[in-house]
Amino acid sequence: MNISMLLDMAAEGFGDRVVVGRTEDGLTPRRLRELSAGGARAVRRAGADAILHLAVNGPAFPVALFAAARAGVPLVPVNYRLGEAQLDALLANHPHALGIADPDQAEALHRAGLPVRSPAEWLAETAADAGDGELDDEAAAPDTPAVLIYTSGTTSAPKGVILRHQNLVSYVFGTVEFAGADPDDAALVSVPPYHIAAVSNALTNLYAGRRALTLDQFTPEGWLGLVREQRITNAMVVPTMLARIMDAPPGLDRSVPSLRALAYGGARMPVRVIETALRTWPHVDFVNAYGLTETSSTISVLGPDEHRAAVASADPAVRERLGSAGLPVPGVELEVRDLDGTVVAAGEAGQIWVRGDQVSGEYAGGGSAVDERGFFHTRDQGRLDADGYLYIEGRADDTIIRGAENIAPAEIEDVLLRHPDVLDAVVVGIPDEEWGQRIEAVVVAREGAEADAAALRASVRGTLRGSKTPDRITYWSELPRTPTGKLIRRDIVAALTAEGKPAVR
Repeated sequence: MNISMLLDMAAEGFGDRVVVGRTEDGLTPRRLRELSAGGARAVRRAGADAILHLAVNGPAFPVALFAAARAGVPLVPVNYRLGEAQLDALLANHPHALGIADPDQAEALHRAGLPVRSPAEWLAETAADAGDGELDDEAAAPDTPAVLIYTSGTTSAPKGVILRHQNLVSYVFGTVEFAGADPDDAALVSVPPYHIAAVSNALTNLYAGRRALTLDQFTPEGWLGLVREQRITNAMVVPTMLARIMDAPPGLDRSVPSLRALAYGGARMPVRVIETALRTWPHVDFVNAYGLTETSSTISVLGPDEHRAAVASADPAVRERLGSAGLPVPGVELEVRDLDGTVVAAGEAGQIWVRGDQVSGEYAGGGSAVDERGFFHTRDQGRLDADGYLYIEGRADDTIIRGAENIAPAEIEDVLLRHPDVLDAVVVGIPDEEWGQRIEAVVVAREGAEADAAALRASVRGTLRGSKTPDRITYWSELPRTPTGKLIRRDIVAALTAEGKPAVR
């Protein structure tokens, strides 16, 4: 099934319900279908083989997503925060694309020799060509690429992940009930359009019949104000956003009376933050969603009941689940393997592999990365407990090898983040002649807290053994992260190892 069929189902099932934007001027499924048909005609008229989206989130994005589907070409949402050299190299991969760009990004597309429309011009063009929303040609086949998303490249150069229609449709069918939302439900999505969560939310909220709004410039005040103003019922944030809301000054109004469900993911959530959120908003259902671009978004979920049971339990094993990524979603199988490819026993750490129809594991120019059994190597480290709950322990590439001992930074980061004076923390391996790598931590102190590295090291040593205690802890004002909250470890390592540059700032 082509993802455009999801739009057709919505148009026939609840065609007059606003599903994109504000109630007073948003798009209904029927109008979105008309505009997507107009967009498909524009793509064919231009002879384009892709739609390239280099703009912030807004109504032009879902129109582009479904126009590309109807035209049988992929949508390529591009990171508008890339540097000029990176952006030019990426755009060179798509010499025949039709471009949509914000005015301050249009020059990059002009340099690449691509035709450019602003989001407003794109919407006007699709409206002019809309007609009745029908196209004579058949929809693209299920195995046709629907979206090409470039990974964030926090440890290496970005790679183009191919998601086919069958991957995305499988994800929607496995996680969402058709028309399951109430007519007044509204979702707030706070991730940029070049992130897989933006694509998956555009599809799942439409399929559920839920109105979706976007927030591009996050501030705690702005997010809370929009939730109250638009009576948001469902929201999605990355952990750094929730941390900023919970750690904001006491005078901030954190009331969210309409909010019923909040999903988070994209990076590690400090247990301290989610415990604070559960106490602050006891009426909200929290969901931890773990997934990757290569898996069409979520592959495991820790649900609301599990959150509440964990925070209320005196059983350490149950309470520990608050730091887990939950259980696999329907249709997804997980395995944890050692370096030899052998599946390890419950409780043992290893590398996470995943299989299911929603899993792509395919890269532009690189082919499929799934093994002979159909499993994809996520390159995340983790473990499954005896009941099947998944615990993420960081990227395999982040492992620190100190004196032939493999050390997961996440274990040390968890201890640091539990300290009351620590707002944010990262642990990395730095080249060392004696040990191969030494352990260094960079910490952001809570406002008003004393920056005492020796006391913090002693605190870590009191929880973990000496070989896992950071050799050095330095304090920074903030850590480099992507807009979706992922730590950019290569920048941290570079700063700590750069000659002539101070490690503390």
